[in-house]
Amino acid sequence: MTVDELAETFEFLGDWEERYRYLIDLGRKLPPLSDAEHDDAHKVRGCMSQVWLAHDVQPGPPKTLHFRGDSDAHIVKGLIAVLFELTSDKTPDEILALDIGSAFERLGLESHISMNRRNGFYAMVERIQQMAATERGS
Repeated sequence: MTVDELAETFEFLGDWEERYRYLIDLGRKLPPLSDAEHDDAHKVRGCMSQVWLAHDVQPGPPKTLHFRGDSDAHIVKGLIAVLFELTSDKTPDEILALDIGSAFERLGLESHISMNRRNGFYAMVERIQQMAATERGS
């Protein structure tokens, strides 16, 4: 899904109560993360909630990254799902070129989630960019 498609869906839903429900539904559709991946190596620092991110490399060509994640908070799982819609199954260069901050603003999330969740979201973005940078170099 593109930012445009996500923004269209958000606009169609109207009020923020519906949009939060949609986020929660997106989070529920995330494939489960294995018990082994719920560890310190996969944990994202800087989030108030517990968040774990992992990825697989699809060799390609071109090489792409597929992300997996989990959280103990429903809204945060939804934010993970939105982030994966924007980044998963893309090349490291495509991920690093994304302006996720402007996508976040375009969806209206910037002004409708708490400062702590916003900080956690950007911590997740940073982790995904680190994964992409590492894979680009390998």
